[in-house]
Amino acid sequence: MQGKVEICGVNTSKLTVLSQKEMDALLRRAKDGDAAAREALIEGNLRLVLSVIQRFDKRGENPDDLFQVGCIGLIKAISNFDPDKQVRFSTYGVPMIAGEVRRYLRDNSAIRVSRSIRDVAYRVLQCKEAMTTRLGREPTLEEISRELDIPLEEVSQALDAVCAPVSLYDPVYADGGDPLTVMDQVRDTRNTEASWMEHITLRNAFRALQPREKQILSLRFYDGKTQVEVANTLGISQAQVSRLEKGAISAMRKSVSIS
Repeated sequence: MQGKVEICGVNTSKLTVLSQKEMDALLRRAKDGDAAAREALIEGNLRLVLSVIQRFDKRGENPDDLFQVGCIGLIKAISNFDPDKQVRFSTYGVPMIAGEVRRYLRDNSAIRVSRSIRDVAYRVLQCKEAMTTRLGREPTLEEISRELDIPLEEVSQALDAVCAPVSLYDPVYADGGDPLTVMDQVRDTRNTEASWMEHITLRNAFRALQPREKQILSLRFYDGKTQVEVANTLGISQAQVSRLEKGAISAMRKSVSIS
């Protein structure tokens, strides 16, 4: 069936929609303990749950899980709603459903962050959504910072805190062959196993040199001095510096090749 979307086995294209008159009647019956009316209210407001969880669809969570949690919020809203108050059920139910989803995300996050940071993050996300609607574009972090009167750094940290963690093995691009993963994008090409082994081998070879040879190589290749400058520093001839330097380099090459 075209347009069919299933969440938790529920065909969302066939969800019922209750009129306001039907809602009022069912709410009063449910308040009096009518189980059938309560069931009808749940089924008739599943679209409300879907509309709420769409706000959280970029958190990397399974939609089925969010839908089930949202349904728990809906059931709580139905149980606690007072039909005698002059308030539409959706006005009361949406915050209840969203609150239940937020608690789930907070308690089941793979990365634990403080409650205060999460509260700031949810304020930032709500502000971002409202400003996007108002401006017709996504606001910058600076604009959100000014709108909420929160330091820019705190806004950035809060958004980072609620971002879903990404696996290093997640593919970011594929073109028929092996996919390009996150690891390929962020890996350190300098501090590889081969470079570490090379560094250790060179360090051990350097340590095996005589003190005068170490001093000459340090002055030449770390301090960038010429052979004449090294000779003047050590009080020896330039020819001696050249001979000791060549001997030290030869000894290191021999040590590295043996290793």
